[in-house]
Amino acid sequence: MSISLKVNGELQILDTGMNINELLANLNIPIDTVVVERNRKILPKDFFEQVILEDEDELEIIRFVGGG
Repeated sequence: MSISLKVNGELQILDTGMNINELLANLNIPIDTVVVERNRKILPKDFFEQVILEDEDELEIIRFVGGG
């Protein structure tokens, strides 16, 4: 079974039971370089493994970029 959700405004179809850490790994995004907002609430990194994505979730993944 699968779920649909929006990630940074783009529709994604994922397997059920996936958590935030697994999503970031699938997207090749290092966990320590992002802030994740789920349904307009910022998630602490400590909860990434515990939060199971649900159908119609809306995520914003904000990446930190170094520069100078």
